[in-house]
Amino acid sequence: LVCMSACLAGEVSRALSSGDYDGAKETALWYREIFGDDYYIEIMHHDFPEQMRVFNLLIKLSRDTGIPLCATNDVHYIDREDSYSQQILMCINTGTTLQDDKKLELPTNDYHLRSYEEMRSLFSGCPEALSNSVRIADKCNLDFEFGVTKLPYFKLDHEEDHFTFLKRLSYEGLDKRYDVPSDNAKKRLEYELSVISQMGYTDYFLIVWDFVHYAKMHDIPVGCGRGSGAGSLTAYCIGITDIDPLKYNLIFERFLNPERVSMPDFDIDFCTEKRQRVIDYVISRYGSDHVSQIVTFGTMGAKQAVRDCARVMGLPYRIGDTVSKLIPFKMTLAESVEHSPDLRKLYNADSDVRELVDTARRIENMPRNISTHAAGVVITKDPVCDYVPLYARDGQISTQFTMTVLERLGLLKMDFLGVSNLTIIDKCVKAIQQFEPDFDIDSIPLDDRAVYELFTKGHTQGIFQFESDGMTATVMQLRPETIEDLIAVLSLYRPGPMDSIPTYIRNRHDPSLVTYKHPMLRSILDVTYGCIVYQEQVMQIFRELAGYSYGRADIVRRAMSKKKHSVLENEREAFIWGDDEVCGAVANGVPEKVADDIFNEMSSFASYAFNKSHAAAYATTAYRNAYLKTHYYKQYMAALLTVTQYDKPHKLFDYINDVKRNGLKILPLDINKSNAGFTACAEGIRFALLSVKGLGEGVISSLVNERELNGDYRSFPDLCIRTSDQGVNLKAIEALIKCGSLDCFGLHRSEMLASAEKILKQANYSRKNTLEGQLDFFGSEVDNTNESFDIPKVPELPLKQLLDYEYDVTGLYLSGHPLDEYLPYANACGALNASSLTSSDNRIKNDSRAEILLRVISEKPYRTKTGQMMSFVQGEDKTGECEVVVFASLYEVARAFLKTGSAVYITGKVSYKDDEPCKIIADMIQTADRFVSDCRNRSICVRVDSDNKKLIGNITEIALKYRADKGSRFALFLSDKKTALSSKSVPYVNICRELLTELQELAGIDNVLFMKNGGN
Repeated sequence: LVCMSACLAGEVSRALSSGDYDGAKETALWYREIFGDDYYIEIMHHDFPEQMRVFNLLIKLSRDTGIPLCATNDVHYIDREDSYSQQILMCINTGTTLQDDKKLELPTNDYHLRSYEEMRSLFSGCPEALSNSVRIADKCNLDFEFGVTKLPYFKLDHEEDHFTFLKRLSYEGLDKRYDVPSDNAKKRLEYELSVISQMGYTDYFLIVWDFVHYAKMHDIPVGCGRGSGAGSLTAYCIGITDIDPLKYNLIFERFLNPERVSMPDFDIDFCTEKRQRVIDYVISRYGSDHVSQIVTFGTMGAKQAVRDCARVMGLPYRIGDTVSKLIPFKMTLAESVEHSPDLRKLYNADSDVRELVDTARRIENMPRNISTHAAGVVITKDPVCDYVPLYARDGQISTQFTMTVLERLGLLKMDFLGVSNLTIIDKCVKAIQQFEPDFDIDSIPLDDRAVYELFTKGHTQGIFQFESDGMTATVMQLRPETIEDLIAVLSLYRPGPMDSIPTYIRNRHDPSLVTYKHPMLRSILDVTYGCIVYQEQVMQIFRELAGYSYGRADIVRRAMSKKKHSVLENEREAFIWGDDEVCGAVANGVPEKVADDIFNEMSSFASYAFNKSHAAAYATTAYRNAYLKTHYYKQYMAALLTVTQYDKPHKLFDYINDVKRNGLKILPLDINKSNAGFTACAEGIRFALLSVKGLGEGVISSLVNERELNGDYRSFPDLCIRTSDQGVNLKAIEALIKCGSLDCFGLHRSEMLASAEKILKQANYSRKNTLEGQLDFFGSEVDNTNESFDIPKVPELPLKQLLDYEYDVTGLYLSGHPLDEYLPYANACGALNASSLTSSDNRIKNDSRAEILLRVISEKPYRTKTGQMMSFVQGEDKTGECEVVVFASLYEVARAFLKTGSAVYITGKVSYKDDEPCKIIADMIQTADRFVSDCRNRSICVRVDSDNKKLIGNITEIALKYRADKGSRFALFLSDKKTALSSKSVPYVNICRELLTELQELAGIDNVLFMKNGGN
């Protein structure tokens, strides 16, 4: 009410601004009657004409009416000097520049948080206005309570005590998880339950169990565990997690430490497609006003701050671009100026650059945009608005406070993370169950040699957490044989622990090299071949060697990770010699020097040691991916491709190539065979209708449902007539034609495109005026065949146009590729392909010579410091994409060839740099047509085995078909020696695409090559 009355005073100010003092007075008195003593006249002093024009009039109005004044200050930034930064941010937000006359700006630079002294000076003529501000502030009293857990109320459908219910669930689960539970398992479960009860987290476990149980009962795939929660036997028994903590020596105290009170944190993975159903269930369970998503703020990174500031300040593009590129990866601007010599030199020499960097530093890391956290949901006992302010946008409600603040307030924050790999597994399993109804992914063996062979061979495309080049190379060197190997490599492959990878792999292959600083470490480190890999191992060392409790061990581990030196020195003494709580390593027979060395090693490693609970869960998911890919390749890749088209469309090309390399066909789109997603069939994998732009799930559902209910579509008109009333409009029909899915009707695509609109109109007329199955005048059924409609005979479109249409509607070339006509020539030159530049197998040497045939996707010119133009060209072939750098000297003559869609042949050298994809530094660029023309004058050789007479005969027959009297020489060479075989019958051939294609198909692409000068 107080705030409202102050805001309404703005109406009074507007009346005064227009010169209507009496009207302002009347309005003020009217409001005073409504609000009584809660009504004040607001007065500000920001020293701009419109405001100062009414300043004294507001004071006069207060004295004439007896309504008290309230002094306020409009604050947009903290310090006065931040005014310039505020203006920069406003320009960034509105897309304007500082030079723009129409830019949005504050009238003065006085919108900072003023001190009491400043306010007293500005309002010296009406000091009571300041007193009233304090009076209002005292009425607005709100305190936040930090550090006290506020769990939502969990209601059971029966009257059973909550802890009794949790305990019953746990022991029932223990019997299901273990046929005959060991005494150790029973003791561990009893201990965990006692800790959960004592710490007050019974309801927390039940809340999580409730929505996980709901998901599992409603066919919503749930992850097997993530984070330290997988270390809880209770969570395993009641089904929150599916990782056996006893099998992997996972520690409960890593999740819930009785010696350090903090909120436990279960992060639960769900199938991406069905995740929202779980959130909807939680909303229905606790009430829509008790559940909210969580805000997150995108911040201004160093590179982005520089680019935005350069634009707003009106600097040339090249300045912002140059400075941005000189900022090292993951460095702040201050660090960049210090550590980058080139940037520091430019900063000191160029005043524009200095001003740009200094300005960008002022806005660096400031919020740039607001979005919703990808996984976070907060659940509260009372309505969420009773605890935190809310933010509404596009009908979606989220908290105004971020996740970390909500945790400090003690609110229950849950991560409902959508993981696409769970969706992939789910789709694959459902496809398998169509012919193996009893298949259960939870029951697969974890010691399948064929699965580990897949990792060893590096066939990790599409495998969760393992498909990056570096990870693939590492796991190939490791040659894993157990799930423990996968857990270890996931834990080691990250900054810091990576230094231990060579030692781990060496010891893994030769266990005789494993050494331990003390025999007591053997039982802890034998699973990782003498290397400390996991946080749990650090805790075990403290416990076994020095008698620590797991709770205290976890506290010390945390201190080590945060490098709290004062804490560590006290703990060093306790670890070696003991204290009131622990016996110490020396008392357990560990020499002082050895104990000190072990403590030092743990201290240096603990800052990046990994949580084994988390790694075990993710390794299990990865193994399941690999198992399905190994034994059900077709179904797995169909599921992977289906999910990828939504989740990572840029990876679709790579996965399709993986399918082709494995000898499977990617079958074209067919309206009578394709489904929404990619589907496995006897002939291969059928392309997905959802890959076609412009259709949408509703249209596809209509198309497939109609086909399944009433049979295949018999013709193009039949399709139009049967679906015209189901949202399948002209745009959708044209997309289906362009992608080739209607080729099964025996018409040219050009004919269908020419007649589609007319047939749809006829279909709508037919639908309105006839009934399905109605007989015509002569007593026959209505004929929906192609012949019964007036479809014009039109020549088919050129191949390039057909391919362009396919690319437009699917992002891929389906029935061919624009480079196909040039590819045999490129192969005969030994050209690389794009995928070979990114492959971890047989990586091409840096700076080695390279030739490549590409289609230009985009070309980005760039002006150098000397004012010359160069370019960064993005190109693609049938295997992937790569970048080509074209420096100024070459760009002058080649720029005309680099139009989007052009086919070019590039010669240059390979360039690898850290954290960047491989590039080609171009030396020569020519059009593909010119390249082919040059190739037709070259001589050709075919390599063969000396004893393969049949192959030699077949090759000679092909050469005879293209024999010439002179021109390009033809030669046969032995593959094991550089020895030419007699080819008198065919000394010369006519070089053409058909000859090269036939030879490459027969002898292999690598064995058909153009000869270099001199016949080599």
